[in-house]
Amino acid sequence: AMAAARGGGRKLFSREERLSNLQDLRAQLKVPDGKPLVVAGIGAGAWGAVFVALLQEAYGEFEADGLVQVRIWRRPGKQLSKSFAERLFATINADEELLSRLTAGCSYLKYVDARCGKRTLLADEVLRDGFSDSLPGTPLVPLNVVTSLEECAWDAHLVVNGLPSTDTKDVFRRLGLLWRERAHDAPVVISLSKGVEFRTKPHAHIVTPGTLISLKAKVPVDRVFYFGGPNIAAEIFTGEYANARLCGRGELRGPVARFVRTPQLAVWENDKIIMHEVMGGLKNIYAVGSGIVEALCGSATSSSVYFAHALSEMNFITRICTEQPEAITGPLLADTYVTMLKGRNAWYGRELASGRVTRDEGDHVAGKGFIQGPSTVDAFYQLLSSDELAVPHPITGEESNPISQLPVLDALHAILFGRGGECVGCDALLAALRDRDAFDPLLRVAGDAERSLYKPTVLRTVPEVDEESP
Repeated sequence: AMAAARGGGRKLFSREERLSNLQDLRAQLKVPDGKPLVVAGIGAGAWGAVFVALLQEAYGEFEADGLVQVRIWRRPGKQLSKSFAERLFATINADEELLSRLTAGCSYLKYVDARCGKRTLLADEVLRDGFSDSLPGTPLVPLNVVTSLEECAWDAHLVVNGLPSTDTKDVFRRLGLLWRERAHDAPVVISLSKGVEFRTKPHAHIVTPGTLISLKAKVPVDRVFYFGGPNIAAEIFTGEYANARLCGRGELRGPVARFVRTPQLAVWENDKIIMHEVMGGLKNIYAVGSGIVEALCGSATSSSVYFAHALSEMNFITRICTEQPEAITGPLLADTYVTMLKGRNAWYGRELASGRVTRDEGDHVAGKGFIQGPSTVDAFYQLLSSDELAVPHPITGEESNPISQLPVLDALHAILFGRGGECVGCDALLAALRDRDAFDPLLRVAGDAERSLYKPTVLRTVPEVDEESP
């Protein structure tokens, strides 16, 4: 009701426009007449499930005509807790239309039994009914769930990567072996993944999910796109207006962008895929810190001080990674803002500082799924601690590794992973912000014309080397 009052609520383009977008993509991907365009979601976290659900809602009516088929893969057998079942049961009973659908489909009683503790729900079975285990309060639409990776992706024309970066390499290596055996072209891949992987060979560098997909699955770079923007998965599906960018190169970008957009989700096009993937990882790092500062201080002033430092460090890092970085404005700034405001990484920071979760519990949190921030903190910390990437200090001119000029990232790594074998409390982040010897954050990126920060090797990959070192 509130969404409707704000002009929200999910809407679809006209049937004619959706059919035109579908037919255009079918033609671009050379789908034969009589065969459906197969869309395969890989991974069913919050954003992965929502993205596939939006496509199912937009194009599901064309499945009967044999024009499209939408499916999603998730690993089988994950058991859901009784507390999750109770939350899900409350969601179902609060929605008359949803209750009616489940009752008509003879599915309601299993949720009654789970609520009473008489049976255990599985994540893959509730996803078939339109529930993500990461979003118990946000019903989606029923989905075609396939628990065999090979069965789901074998004949896919369009693949949506909803996996965290830590899983992307292994899964897409399997998919690459599979796709080499088929006759038609490699699929187009839309990656939603945020985060990076650190490598030491042949030099210290990071690898983005899009690069991993190209390397491991042998998908041409002009068929890999990154989709990201200032949005929260649950709010997107409830019809809040949002925008995102589809980043990549090649003639397929336009048809793919038109295929995935909705009246509430504007999709802009951009060719700087690496920049946006790096930013997608960085915002998760600094969102953890934002949550910590909010929990410890609870003031707008403290949060604004943190925001200034965080943006300065993000600017600094992007100038090391890319020769012509895009300014952190527009969608990039908005994506950072919303992630710090309401994303799961900010939630994790608040819970960590409040003592409701501990670092020893890992980065998979019940009811929230995978928290990308900690692994991305570690990857960038390892990269920027390398003396190979030495940069001059903005005041003294003395050369040192970049981490010495990144007090927030340094403190976050100590909090999440310890230092010298010792645990470090969350107040270390406040100490970093209050360091009397700290210089104006603007100096980190001022004067770039005189002192270039760009390090060409940071994002360079060597395709003939299969980089397996940690």
